[in-house]
Amino acid sequence: MSEDCGCRMTASPLTIGGWSLNIPEYCNCAYEVIDRYAKEDPEKLAMIWVNQQGDEKRFTFFDFSRLSNQAANLLLKQGIGKGDRVFLMLPRLPEWWIFSLALIRLGAVQCHVPTLLTSADLKQRINFGKFKMIIADASNADKVDDICDECPSLSDKVLVDGEVREGWINYQRDVVYPVRLSSTAVTVSRRFSTKATDPLLLIFTSGTSKTPKLVSHPCSYPLGHRITAELWHGLSSNDLHYTASDTGWAKNLWGNYFGQWIVGACVFIFDIRGKFDPDQVLPMLEKYSITSFCAPPTIYRMLVLNDLSKYNFKKLRSCTAAGEPLHRRILHIRREKELFKHLAG
Repeated sequence: MSEDCGCRMTASPLTIGGWSLNIPEYCNCAYEVIDRYAKEDPEKLAMIWVNQQGDEKRFTFFDFSRLSNQAANLLLKQGIGKGDRVFLMLPRLPEWWIFSLALIRLGAVQCHVPTLLTSADLKQRINFGKFKMIIADASNADKVDDICDECPSLSDKVLVDGEVREGWINYQRDVVYPVRLSSTAVTVSRRFSTKATDPLLLIFTSGTSKTPKLVSHPCSYPLGHRITAELWHGLSSNDLHYTASDTGWAKNLWGNYFGQWIVGACVFIFDIRGKFDPDQVLPMLEKYSITSFCAPPTIYRMLVLNDLSKYNFKKLRSCTAAGEPLHRRILHIRREKELFKHLAG
């Protein structure tokens, strides 16, 4: 997206060569990125979501604009507003993006964590951050119920899937089902102004020294990942990008979300549960004609053990890696095998 897409401003721009980034005084990527694309091109694809059972869903920017407004209305009814802290513990479900955008609309402060956390991990993090609400799925609800009585700041719990559960607000019952029945459902939430310096999200450190700590990121944080999308991944609005990342990792923010959508690219989300299986990932790269792929070197080391000659990766223009050193053997193999010939060293 061009610099006038909510990124225009008065301050001195960040300039790298001929590339520049302006930071606005007020910044909200839900309004200025998602809603703008939804208005300018309602059919523009934002996400292709696939699970291991072969189910597929496609979402336009218009879809995410509408769905996140509806989710924001639900959160408003529960008293969530600007500055409130909300905890998200969701696998690779579209609802992760829907509720994240909803919270951005409200000016609330969100925190995403891996679904592998235990109840004890949750208790420590919720109490440390004094979170007001948690948004989770049915597969993680038991963990939350085990410790919620020991978390005094936690007043509300939202379930994005599954049956009605005691003590939980049900997104499917309270939003999805009523919207299906009504053609006049309210889709626009109250608009909150957020400054670029206002808090947007909190990320827990890895906890290598004692317990995990929180790092705050401002509302201007998404704009910085134009660098990731444009200069590192090399994306344009015509690309389909896939970053192999858990939703609880910061990598998901910069690999499947902010920068990619700012430039108008579509993200591919493969909802893998349990142990990573490279035999499932390689066919996805071919079937969906993915043009850009990013993964930790550990995943590349697994992928390279397969017979890559069985697949057609001619659409794959760029491969990138991050998170750990890339082994020399992988760099050597990239010269010989189609998948890795574009891998950035």
